[in-house]
Amino acid sequence: MKNKTDVLFVGEAMLELVNTSKNMLAKSFAGDVYNTGVYMKRAFPELNASLMTAIGNDSLSNEFLQKIKDEKLSTQAIGISDRRHLGTYMVVNDETGERSFIYWRSDSAAKSMVSTLSSEQSSYIQTTFGEQGVVFFSGITLAILRSSEREQFWALLERLQNAGALIVYDPNYRPALWESVEVAKQEMEKAFVVSDWLMPGVDDFKTLYGMSKVSECLEFCEKFDFTEVVLKQGEKSVHVVNRDGHFEFEIVKSNNVVDTTSAGDAFNGIYLGARLTQASPKTATKLANYAASKVIETPGAIMPSALFEKHWANKPN
Repeated sequence: MKNKTDVLFVGEAMLELVNTSKNMLAKSFAGDVYNTGVYMKRAFPELNASLMTAIGNDSLSNEFLQKIKDEKLSTQAIGISDRRHLGTYMVVNDETGERSFIYWRSDSAAKSMVSTLSSEQSSYIQTTFGEQGVVFFSGITLAILRSSEREQFWALLERLQNAGALIVYDPNYRPALWESVEVAKQEMEKAFVVSDWLMPGVDDFKTLYGMSKVSECLEFCEKFDFTEVVLKQGEKSVHVVNRDGHFEFEIVKSNNVVDTTSAGDAFNGIYLGARLTQASPKTATKLANYAASKVIETPGAIMPSALFEKHWANKPN
């Protein structure tokens, strides 16, 4: 794999609210693609990470902008809207740590993230993430975009791919975000066609296509020209298929699940970072599994940086 060190994470970041007690909420910022970028950058600081999204022109958005800088992610691809603002969601966990969400995102600036970019920002994206770059996006990225924005996004992605960018996609299918199953399938399959790497969960295929077996999912993927498929199964083994073959890697489960929010995002970020720094799929999976197992032992999508650093210092060899 050609050495690529510049990664563009494209997606929505939101205000996150999490219960700290019966009558108290803690405030943070999160979003699937943003979470992925944060974990990758924390673990692999030698890689350059940028977030492409759109936020508001208000104090809360400015607070988020500072948070991005604190996490060492570039803000050069973030558009600023004078009319819209950050979306918001609240995490609700059951007694096993499994989560559900309540959203307030109808006026999210990220829904128009492509058209909000300035000409200078568009030029920066093309120049930085073309030949030497990686672009990571998800099904949530596609789902929240307005239909006209999706067309602009596909055009942007095509330009980047033609320039030599590696395109990485996590379907992360959330039915409630889509207009219909038919639209979701249509847009998902556009993503499958344009992507070099696919990082799905079996649940994505089960919910969207009715497939529940690993063999079915991988057979479906053969219709597309992926150079690497990383198929996750929650607490079960991870399957990696690339030009070297089909590999199955067992994972280590956590015995202290507090909040499963962002487990997949942490896995994606660490796996991607490890592979971009020339780790084997086996090593990348081991590191990604380790990070995800620690993330679900803490509340919220993004664990405190000091705690992450402590865990990462003890990562497996």
